[in-house]
Amino acid sequence: MNKKLLYGGAALLLVAILAYVIFGVLLRAPEAASGPISAIPIATRAPATSAPAESSASATSAPAAAATTAPDTTRATSAPAAVTADQLLFQIVPDQSEARFKLSEVLRGQPTNVLGKTNQVAGQISITPNDLSTSQLGTIQINARTFATDSSQRNRAINNFILETANYEFITFKPTAITGLSGKATLGQAYSFEIAGDLTIRDVTKPVVFKATATPESADKLTGTASAAIRRGDFNLTIPSVPFVADVSDDVTLEIDFVAAPVT
Repeated sequence: MNKKLLYGGAALLLVAILAYVIFGVLLRAPEAASGPISAIPIATRAPATSAPAESSASATSAPAAAATTAPDTTRATSAPAAVTADQLLFQIVPDQSEARFKLSEVLRGQPTNVLGKTNQVAGQISITPNDLSTSQLGTIQINARTFATDSSQRNRAINNFILETANYEFITFKPTAITGLSGKATLGQAYSFEIAGDLTIRDVTKPVVFKATATPESADKLTGTASAAIRRGDFNLTIPSVPFVADVSDDVTLEIDFVAAPVT
């Protein structure tokens, strides 16, 4: 009898310790954003002209000069090239833009639609008004630490357990192709197209296609939206087991509303 009580007490203690550890991880304050988000410079098409030949003296000194002036490319896919006269380079304005995710769950027995959003989204867009087929989109970044829903407890679970934002601060989308754009741009006209690329959430990268619409409002303003449907399981995003949450959907909708202004 004493052994049964001892084993039962040990089991209860183990459960209590596990619960403390699990809920301690879930409910701890998440990491703050490392700073305001900024765009990775787009690798725009350089002018089709060849550089003049350098003398041996200048060629020798070039590496030293480049070492002091080269941009930080630790987070960029490639160094930016010069923008030609017929290209317009825009940059997403975070304060006027928003990235969102949408999914469903059963919370305390009630079906619930979950909306998480942040304005910490950045990226650059290159447009040739006379030939939209040559438009380019740079890497889009979202600071996952800044996603917020209507529940602080859910926010902590998303940050600490699901997205592990202490280790993976940014969600990135690297475009590989844009289809559906052609002809000349007209101010005030909406253009619909698709953007294929590689979406990285935590340490998993998968190909994703966004359906997008963009409108050149003026020479100084470009607006648009983009959305894609993904599966949570494809990115190994598991939901912590808690008694009041059930049936979290595997289908997740990603959306971006953006306002972009010229890079000066």
